[in-house]
Amino acid sequence: MRHPFRRKYLDPRLLALYALGGLCVWLAEPTPARLAAGGLVAALGAGLRAWGAGHLLKTERLVCSGPYAHLRHPLYAGTLLVAAGLGVAAGPRGLALVALVLGPLFFAHYLPRKERSEGARLERRHGEAYRAWRRGVPALVPRLAPWRPAGASEGPRWSAARFRANDEDGALFAVAVAFGLLALRGAIG
Repeated sequence: MRHPFRRKYLDPRLLALYALGGLCVWLAEPTPARLAAGGLVAALGAGLRAWGAGHLLKTERLVCSGPYAHLRHPLYAGTLLVAAGLGVAAGPRGLALVALVLGPLFFAHYLPRKERSEGARLERRHGEAYRAWRRGVPALVPRLAPWRPAGASEGPRWSAARFRANDEDGALFAVAVAFGLLALRGAIG
């Protein structure tokens, strides 16, 4: 695992998210049942992120295999599930904070900005193949049948090396720390 305290995580623009996380833990009212339910939702999200990160080749190749055959943004969808799971584990006030602050911020600002910048970069690099994939694969709600480009091969299989290269072990570490803090908050009340 890469060192979890990389410079990109110290970007001042992330301070608001760290403050939101701290507020969520401070307001948390975790119970064993909430931690279990939230843990299940977060585990699904972390699993989706791990599946996507093990396939992702960031710009160098248009990946249409694994989760990318079902949705365009498995890492973002996984992150939303992790955030929802943390909110559930934190209790009603934590879930409200996630839903009322993080949700609108993600859908009104972050996702549209990333769709424009990543989409433009991928379209310049991959042209019609990207446009066909974008038309055939939904952004966040997965299609049941995998999308397959005409005449294309299966695509890359999941790789632990890609998973690590995409720093997903650091993301899993962060989720574990967050749940550890919530469990500690529940234990000390």
